[in-house]
Amino acid sequence: MVGRIIIGPDCVAEGADWLARRDKRFAQALEMTGELPLRRRPEGFAELLSAIISQQVSVASANAIWARLSAAGMVDPAQVAAAGDDALRACGLSRQKIRYAQALAQAGVDYDALRHMQDEKIIAQLTEIPGIGRWTAEIYVMFSLGRADVFAANDLALQEAARLLFDLPERPKERQMRQMAEDWSPWRAVAARLLWAYYRVAKEREGIR
Repeated sequence: MVGRIIIGPDCVAEGADWLARRDKRFAQALEMTGELPLRRRPEGFAELLSAIISQQVSVASANAIWARLSAAGMVDPAQVAAAGDDALRACGLSRQKIRYAQALAQAGVDYDALRHMQDEKIIAQLTEIPGIGRWTAEIYVMFSLGRADVFAANDLALQEAARLLFDLPERPKERQMRQMAEDWSPWRAVAARLLWAYYRVAKEREGIR
């Protein structure tokens, strides 16, 4: 079964209220952050490509690369598949990300079908494509498909926000982060939004595009 879908701000507010009642530290964080962003994005190739671009670079760098790709018209599968390495490199893609972008363009993903699949099946299918790891797939499932109970546990900003908010001795690794997030089900995607918002306040910079 497909679980709860985050459609609009009311869904995010409902999840935030649930989390605040469950843990006073979330309540304190919410007082600092104010209303949480919806962070819904379109479905399709461009959003997955954008997630690949965001891997292991700063938000500012990812925004700059994406702006150059958009200006060059290389944000759909046919355009990326037809583009040569030089054209993609001129937009700021590394050799590795050029390979990943072209692999995604040639993967033939049925984006409409993903909408009706269970979270883990979507993640399993997407991670078969070179360059799409679990983090990238989870970001797509959370933001483009709006799934309410998915959490990108390997995200460094989420880990750092959790360290600060829960007063941990060190930044939690992915496994510990996933274990912590089990307590936030069925609103793990809202917990992620809250932690990203808290990271922005605590560190004075964005943790995700």
